Amino acid sequence: MSSRAIVHILPVLLAAAAWAPAAAQKAVPAAQSIVERGRYLAQAGDCIACHTVPGAQIFSGSRALPTPFGTLYAPNITSDRATGIGSWSSQDFYDMLHTGRSPKGYLLYPAMPFGSYTKVTRADSDAIFAYLRSVPPVRLPSREHELRFPYNNRALLIGWRTLFFEEGEYKPEKGKSAEWNRGAYLVQGLGHCTMCHTPINALGGSSQEKAFQGGLIPLQNWYAPSLTSNREAGLGDWDLQDIVDLLQKGVSNRGTVYGPMAEVVYNSLQHMTDADVRAMAVYLKSLPADAGPASDPAEGAARADVNQAFSDGRRIFAQRCASCHGAEGRGKLPHYPPLARNQSIGMRSAVNPIRMVLNGGYPPGTARNPMPYGMPPFAQELNDNEIAAVVTFIRTAWGNRGAPVTAREVNQLRSATVE
Repeated sequence: MSSRAIVHILPVLLAAAAWAPAAAQKAVPAAQSIVERGRYLAQAGDCIACHTVPGAQIFSGSRALPTPFGTLYAPNITSDRATGIGSWSSQDFYDMLHTGRSPKGYLLYPAMPFGSYTKVTRADSDAIFAYLRSVPPVRLPSREHELRFPYNNRALLIGWRTLFFEEGEYKPEKGKSAEWNRGAYLVQGLGHCTMCHTPINALGGSSQEKAFQGGLIPLQNWYAPSLTSNREAGLGDWDLQDIVDLLQKGVSNRGTVYGPMAEVVYNSLQHMTDADVRAMAVYLKSLPADAGPASDPAEGAARADVNQAFSDGRRIFAQRCASCHGAEGRGKLPHYPPLARNQSIGMRSAVNPIRMVLNGGYPPGTARNPMPYGMPPFAQELNDNEIAAVVTFIRTAWGNRGAPVTAREVNQLRSATVE
């Protein structure tokens, strides 16, 4: 599945000609204007993340997309007529986005987020296509997928589509503002945020009823938090500007992005207009809140000596972490995020805090935060028991309500293959 990926009132880019910035329409000829709008929309859709191998020519494809069913390879979508989409029409491209079928009629695997892209308007599809047609052609045949039997049988996708795919452009919701609808269109459509922030079942599908309720990203060993749960990353009590900052800068007073979401911010969200990012924030903040699944301390308590782990973890934290995050976990904004009463620390899944202690990491370097502060890795300095202890301490101290973690959980992530 694509990693991919959280997560701008008016005037903004409006659907059809009305969703193109008026200033841009006046500043450049019409043909160039649609190409530039298409470039912007392709960034909003984060197309580069799947269709470009790092260091290769843009959109030349063949980037590996590991899934639980085998490895998919993104196709070449440059303007090359033989190996790209140079022979396609704008209708072919729209039909592909809208229906999840290639111009030759074969069904696309859902690593291509056509379940979200079906919501894209014809005008925006045409603009993206015009931009892709302007990309220099690269003569590079797309690699064949490497899927295990029976998943290499495309006919099985008919059943998957029946269960999990609903075709149709986004329809503005009556009673909601233009800004809210713009945000919903971007989040549900080009942003394809539900692909990461919705639980994925054994068939690689997800249900609308569980949209934005969070889930483990297959094979990437990162957890995309629930955006509806106030116990995880529910945004209902966030200031709007903090949501905007997180999406656009990668850091805010309430959190910092790492892992796959850092790539989304770097490739996509930082390039979006202030108005569009704000519209996304307005929509995300409006998602209905729910209590969500609370962490159950009994889960860890039955497997670990919690008191000993807490004591050992407090000592390790004082030695290794307090200089940046503060003795009481308050952090030092904006560079060192607070750990005390941090929703992301106490989520039901402990994957992300374990990963951060093991591997460290940096938020993305963005135009609004060009020199981000990072966290060093401790995998070489602390053993599994020590990392389990310090993560247990962080998840249970200062009012945090996370469950303890075990050395086994740490070892599983230490041993996992990560990108």
